Amino acid sequence: MSSPIFATIFLVVFTFVTCTEGAPRAFFVFGDSLVDNGNNNYLLTSARADSPPYGIDYPTHRPTGRFSNGFNIPDLISQELGAEPTLPYLDPELTGDKLLVGANFASAGIGILNDTGVQFANIIRISQQLRNFEQYQARVSALLGEEQTQMLVNKALVLITLGGNDYVNNYFFTPVSARRLQYNLQDFSVYIISEYRKILMRLYDLGARRVLVTGSGPLGCVPSSLASRSTNGECAEEPQRASAIFNPLLVQMIQSLNQELGSDIFVAANAVDMQNDFIRDPQAFGFITSKVACCGQGPYNGVGICTVASNLCPNRDLYAFWDPFHPTERANKIIVQTIFTGSDKYMTPMNLSTIMAIDSL
Repeated sequence: MSSPIFATIFLVVFTFVTCTEGAPRAFFVFGDSLVDNGNNNYLLTSARADSPPYGIDYPTHRPTGRFSNGFNIPDLISQELGAEPTLPYLDPELTGDKLLVGANFASAGIGILNDTGVQFANIIRISQQLRNFEQYQARVSALLGEEQTQMLVNKALVLITLGGNDYVNNYFFTPVSARRLQYNLQDFSVYIISEYRKILMRLYDLGARRVLVTGSGPLGCVPSSLASRSTNGECAEEPQRASAIFNPLLVQMIQSLNQELGSDIFVAANAVDMQNDFIRDPQAFGFITSKVACCGQGPYNGVGICTVASNLCPNRDLYAFWDPFHPTERANKIIVQTIFTGSDKYMTPMNLSTIMAIDSL
């Protein structure tokens, strides 16, 4: 008769082998509301998407904490990887075998800077997300041992999305913000890119070896900017200029980091160009509008947040924007497809399909 200790060790090793042999690579997600899939549901914060009509097109037709009518970008990447979606790190169900799938550490409202999103009070800033990643690795090490855990992390795909809130919920948040008094737009952008570099290096130090880094979207063209800053429906000039400065600086920084590390660790996704395509010509992508949010109120449905009392469009697939800030599931699908198959106009130094092919050799 085998001892209970031997049986337990055998079960853990057997579980790891059966869950990892031929299984999709682990997937880790860091960032803000574009990629949060429910962490903020567990926090006392106003930055939550836990009430209808959020989630109206999700399989359960219920709000999940995703800032979307349905699936968000990490969900759609997981589907392309052939994996189940990662659970929020704060979800009590993230235990045992589910840890091997990866984890989502993202939290709506955060930015590169710690003073971004202070109005939301209790959110998981990026420094804490990285500490949670360390904690995650310790939990997996208790299951598999350090060597196997390091292998799982090294082989994983990592997605990080930061930057937009540093403009929307910091630099531009009030007509005269502390950061505006401190920096002009160019210098502020250079500063947050230098801080972003430190975050990416910390991810590398924690074992990440394939990191997809998305730039900010077209900040001046979201319905919120149109409602508050546009007089004639044209994209608001200053936030749009911020995106135009931030994204090229991000690509340059990532090229420099990869050169320094001697490997294509980081991959930049030019989110502003991806979204500008369907903002300039929504009909070409099957949208009836890229200006009006599906859910909201006021001009362009861009005022405030999406609630039960908001206007709600009957067919979300016809709208590029779900709420004043976030793309619809269908727009997210276009973005993810471009991440996987897009040219070097969108993906630097290569797209995700190419990475998958290289990593499978």
